Amino acid sequence: MRPGFGQFQVASEEYLLFAQQFGATDVLFNTPLIPGDGGRWQLQDLVKLRLRVEQFGISLTALENVPTNFYDHIMLGGPRRDEQIENMIFTVRNIARAGIPIFGYNWMPSHVWRTPPVAIRGGALATAFDENLAKNYPLTHDREYSEAEMWANLEYWIKIITPIAEEEGIRLGIHPCDPPVEKLGGIPQLLRSFDAYKRLIEIYPSDSNGIEFCQGTFSEMKDDIYEMIRYFGERKKILYVHYRNVSGKVPVFYEEFVNTGYVDMYKAMKIYHQVKFDGFFIDDHVPHTHGDTPWGHRGRAFANGYIQAMIEAVQKGS
Repeated sequence: MRPGFGQFQVASEEYLLFAQQFGATDVLFNTPLIPGDGGRWQLQDLVKLRLRVEQFGISLTALENVPTNFYDHIMLGGPRRDEQIENMIFTVRNIARAGIPIFGYNWMPSHVWRTPPVAIRGGALATAFDENLAKNYPLTHDREYSEAEMWANLEYWIKIITPIAEEEGIRLGIHPCDPPVEKLGGIPQLLRSFDAYKRLIEIYPSDSNGIEFCQGTFSEMKDDIYEMIRYFGERKKILYVHYRNVSGKVPVFYEEFVNTGYVDMYKAMKIYHQVKFDGFFIDDHVPHTHGDTPWGHRGRAFANGYIQAMIEAVQKGS
């Protein structure tokens, strides 16, 4: 179990030195700002990104998300689905051949949803969600989509891309829908429950068909977070972890400091250790505190230090 940093888009010296100095062994880039040639990423750009990270003594272990317009027709069954599938196969092969072992993505054509932020400890601002407010939001696409067609689209994609991932030796994982409610803006939030993820990993049973385990979003679900960590951890389906905390579960919640939400983070870390999780943890979202930067250097340093302490505590206590 290792500490990492995420939420980078560019391989700047500032971000990479920050990760190095605060003890990260791994980083991931979230929708990295590299050229997109016709809806796909080129091998040379991905290799340059990995080599840039390695100059700082850190591993580029995962890429998280491509631009949504690379694969929105795949998610929604649009007219350019087959073209986008070919482009995504090209991109996934290149990620693997560039020496980046994990690709995390999502099944949210409308992205993450939040309602206005709330003030938490000391007036720090945290993102929040209230389904009663979100129900008034308009459609995000051309029409209402059904659960059945969204599952059909996902299954079609998984059965195509997983054999490619096996062939290339890369692991793929899908982020849960955040917030994990039934539908928003006319789009079903498909991956919103324990049962949905059990169904996902059985579409094509393979080491390459895994989970981008956003513990924050899983904690927003109505299911038991500790049971989900144990279940998917024992099956080696967790590729990496967004180790963050929230105030409660849907339909209303807000994000918290890593040590002040409802989840017992020490208990969660002990379960990762017990199931022999082999991967890294990142802070993901952090509350915005006084004097911090837009990216959240202070908040991320606090969260990452907490992650390192939790890892050390469970390893030395075993």
